[in-house]
Amino acid sequence: MQITETLNEGLKREYQITITGSDLEARVTEKLAEAQPEVQMKGFRKGKVPMALLRKQFGPRVMGEAMQEAVDGAMQGHLDETGDRPAAQPEIKMVNEDWKEGDDVVVSMAYEKLPEIPEVDYKALKLERMTVAPADEDVDDALKNLAESAQNFATKKGGKAADGDQVVIDFVGKVDGEAFEGGAAEDYPLVLGSNSFIPGFEDQLIGVKKGEEKAVEVTFPEEYGAEHLAGKAAVFDVTVKEVKKPVPAEVDDELAKKYGAEDLDALKGQITERLKAEYAGAARAVMKRKLLDQLDEQVSFELPPSLVEAEAGQIAHQLWHEENPDVQGHDHPEIEPTDEHKKLAERRVKLGLLLAELGQKNEVQVTDAEMTQAIMNQARQYPGQERAFFEFIQQNQAAQQQLRAPLFEDKVVDYVFELAEVSEKEVSKDDLKAAVDALEDE
Repeated sequence: MQITETLNEGLKREYQITITGSDLEARVTEKLAEAQPEVQMKGFRKGKVPMALLRKQFGPRVMGEAMQEAVDGAMQGHLDETGDRPAAQPEIKMVNEDWKEGDDVVVSMAYEKLPEIPEVDYKALKLERMTVAPADEDVDDALKNLAESAQNFATKKGGKAADGDQVVIDFVGKVDGEAFEGGAAEDYPLVLGSNSFIPGFEDQLIGVKKGEEKAVEVTFPEEYGAEHLAGKAAVFDVTVKEVKKPVPAEVDDELAKKYGAEDLDALKGQITERLKAEYAGAARAVMKRKLLDQLDEQVSFELPPSLVEAEAGQIAHQLWHEENPDVQGHDHPEIEPTDEHKKLAERRVKLGLLLAELGQKNEVQVTDAEMTQAIMNQARQYPGQERAFFEFIQQNQAAQQQLRAPLFEDKVVDYVFELAEVSEKEVSKDDLKAAVDALEDE
């Protein structure tokens, strides 16, 4: 076996691997000899099938296996010897496509190697962590929002129903003059604007008063769940029994109990802790961006062109779909990455390789418990399909890596935070919000 370098340009490497015909023949003979004791064939006792017959029967398949093993072994041996780490799976091509048994096998191997990552003095990094103490007015605002969410409804004396009001109604629905099953109710509380009824139903009740009777004309959607009603025109005879206006709940112990707290003081404590966590999370995001900015400025090394190109393409596609949300899949014009996309891709690839190297050197690991929690968080986005989502993740390595990657990055970033010199600066909530908004504008 012989390996000859044919290209050495930047991070690009190409080699020609030659496997002699005699080497292949020896591998095939060895494999057939290993299999011979277990082979059964009509007319021969087990293990007594002649080698010539085995070669005729199984030779081509075994030759293919021998070729693949020889090429894989040569490639792995080369990588072990050189220490090269390919940025992607090496590309293997047959050179002598007119190969016949007995000839040498010649293949080409091409890849881009990962660069040598320079050492970084993380202890020399200087970072600032913004801190915000929840103010009493912040807690009061949160309580007010909770009270509005837990609103009650009070009788609206002499008033007309408006959007957001609740009407208590009796109704009977009819199609072609005949009442249909499930189309009637009494004392039904309906909040106008909740979109809980057929499109157009609630809009026609705006302006009604207590005691009023109204014929509400609607058309069931074509995709309506009940086939016998889908697409049908209907009339609902509605009697308005009461009109109520929304009234925020009182900020008291009863409100606290609705949200699982023992009393109002306990609810305030929970809100304070939640606000602290929200502020800390926002401050961490700002500090992480500052860290990445410093690393981007201070560290420089050659980047694998294929990784940059792939990342730029992904960025371009993502941004295009964000600007064209109605277009699904890949049925769209070809999207060419711009110089701005390529610049952002270079930053992402550089920082990704840098953090990956640091994490590997320091044995940063994402635990099974952390992965399980991440999967559970994602599964909540698919109510009723959580089990199917879990099974999909278990069977899909790419999906697992997609979940693991941000967890790994955050753990490496936290590791750097421990090494760097971090000072704390107390700021206002508005200052923190402005810093977060600035991240989103970049």
